[in-house]
Amino acid sequence: MLGTAPPQARVLIVHQPGPWGPRGLVESRCDPEVARRIDAAAAKGGMRLQAIRRPGKHESTPLPGGHLVGIADTRPGAESVTWWRVDDLAEIAAELEHGWPRRPPVEIDYAPLYLVCAHGRHDACCALRGGPVAQALHTVRSGRVWETTHLGGDRFAANVLVLPNGHLYGRVPPDSAAEFAGRIDAGEVVPGFLRGRIGLAPIAQAALVFAHQELGIVRRDALEVTSVQRLDAEHAQATVVSPNGSFLVDIAIETRPAAQLTCRGPEGVRARAYRGVSITTAAPVSAFRCPLCGDANACGSAAGEPECWCCSEKIPAQVTDRIPPYAKDVACICRACALGENSH
Repeated sequence: MLGTAPPQARVLIVHQPGPWGPRGLVESRCDPEVARRIDAAAAKGGMRLQAIRRPGKHESTPLPGGHLVGIADTRPGAESVTWWRVDDLAEIAAELEHGWPRRPPVEIDYAPLYLVCAHGRHDACCALRGGPVAQALHTVRSGRVWETTHLGGDRFAANVLVLPNGHLYGRVPPDSAAEFAGRIDAGEVVPGFLRGRIGLAPIAQAALVFAHQELGIVRRDALEVTSVQRLDAEHAQATVVSPNGSFLVDIAIETRPAAQLTCRGPEGVRARAYRGVSITTAAPVSAFRCPLCGDANACGSAAGEPECWCCSEKIPAQVTDRIPPYAKDVACICRACALGENSH
């Protein structure tokens, strides 16, 4: 499921209670013409439209104070969700048709927001698998969780989009909700469920996820894809920069055997898939940086001193086991990581 997040880096979020038809907001209790105008404005602005509602029993009316409408920006350095409230969605449709809403926002939010696809009328798997995950996340992060319309990749349900960082996760089980949210809130990614990051090209997404998995680096902002090169129809290579140097990630581009990919989908569909093949060092690992967190390691040996501080410390095996193979015997970990003061 690597490299399957949507291409838009910004998301238009519209709170619309009640059931959604297969086309989401356009087939909801929202006025159809207003919904079409919002959909068109989102597309014109390069945004993905997601309707949202609270988990559980469908709300019959908007929240007190009107509909919540938000724009999530997942671009690096701009990660935020700007929220407005409107009594009538026609008001925001008119403003979106002219670009950014003119009214002052009620909030600019930077904390993790969890959008779980539970769009059963689009594909039954999303409701059957997404609903329980939305409920489980709501239990541990009340007020930060919404059910949402189609996120793409129904075959990967339950799908969870985390905003404003833009990471899309798939096959998230309900019993992992507490640990999953805890790691997200701590500024980490959860590589085992990660499909990609919205706004990036598929090859870049696949390289990013594979690098998180293979390097053992889980800090959300620790890796960046700086270049992508398509070698041929079936191979690509991306450069990923980490706190410990640059890496070349080889990606295989495959076409899966024909199958019915979703509950509602047709049979005989051949999906494109991206697979990480290998990762190699493209630049030397710094002897002065901790390979776990990227901070200065105060290594005495690297500084030319006769002894390093680590020589007199007993470092637990569970810490040294986290050192990536490429950095062992090359760079010392820092004191904070050695003593368990860093969670990365």
